[in-house]
Amino acid sequence: MEKENISSLQLFYLFIGFEFGTTIILGVGEGARQDEWLVLLISTLCGLILMGIYILLAALYPNQTFVQMLQVSLGKFLGYPIIVIYIIYFIYIAGRVCRDFGELMVTTILVETPIVVIIGSFMVLMIYCLRGGIETFGRMGEAVFPLFMFSLGIIWILLLTVKSFNISNLTPILGNGLKPVLTEVFPSVTMFPFGETVTIMMFFPFLNKKKNAGKAGFAVILIGGILLTINSVLILSVLGPEIIQEAQFPLLSATRLVSIADFLERFDAIIILMMVAGVFFKVGIYTYSAALGLSQLIKVNTMKSILLGLGTIITPLSLLIGNNLVSFLEFGLGFFNNKVQPIMQLLIPLLLLCIGFIRKKFLTSKNN
Repeated sequence: MEKENISSLQLFYLFIGFEFGTTIILGVGEGARQDEWLVLLISTLCGLILMGIYILLAALYPNQTFVQMLQVSLGKFLGYPIIVIYIIYFIYIAGRVCRDFGELMVTTILVETPIVVIIGSFMVLMIYCLRGGIETFGRMGEAVFPLFMFSLGIIWILLLTVKSFNISNLTPILGNGLKPVLTEVFPSVTMFPFGETVTIMMFFPFLNKKKNAGKAGFAVILIGGILLTINSVLILSVLGPEIIQEAQFPLLSATRLVSIADFLERFDAIIILMMVAGVFFKVGIYTYSAALGLSQLIKVNTMKSILLGLGTIITPLSLLIGNNLVSFLEFGLGFFNNKVQPIMQLLIPLLLLCIGFIRKKFLTSKNN
């Protein structure tokens, strides 16, 4: 496989968009009511701890992806089944994100369009981009990220003009005690979106300057967490904790209240544009991680045919993983996020880290 490289800045762009992805569509931490912003702040600290684990793993296994780390640490008989599980995990989440995107589109601006057409068209463009390689994907991140942040900045400014905007919606702080906040922090918000950056270990080996891996990783969590917190504060100030719990797409609901001089209204298009950009980052990273992992598992030199195959799998999978939106969200934000994600994002990487330290100490003692 031809060696490709991306810069740490491109990696940062890709994973900031990845963090926002479906988080900005669905919202997180609503169970803490007016303390949702506090949930995001504390979860950011937990996310930094997770990123520390991933960065330490990258240092212990230089120039190796997460899949290769599993092969080296756990061996063939134990490592290969876990690698297959991770590949399925990446494919499954890519399908979930596509379904979130499809539901958003058919609920808002493409109400007469079949959801399979929306998801299928999106995946065609996604696979076309990824077949160009990680360098092409990185350059796309550079092009899309400024547009994403510009749209987000406009939305934040517009939310400040809403008549119902009231910062006192954030009070009383910890009015229901600390327990609801901590319940939302772990595993819910820590795992989604911060723990999902476990995929960054599939990208670290492609950095042109490996020494910047730590800076890029921590910056993704810290800046992403701060931006999500600001977004949460603004939405809470507009909608209030009661409405935000019932809103299917909180940011979209808040933006629809914008009305400047009873003339400038309906900024839905900006929201949709921004959410499409976020989904682009997230689906691209999960799909590329699955394709790269599979190519390294079966030892093939090109991923183009694998990406094409994944595109044909992810589209129907996104439609089959939930009979309706309610059951789809309940499973994803409930059992999957609270039971499966901690194993994939925390326990296995932590186990791998422990094995890596033991191996390093053993080899050092043997050399001495």
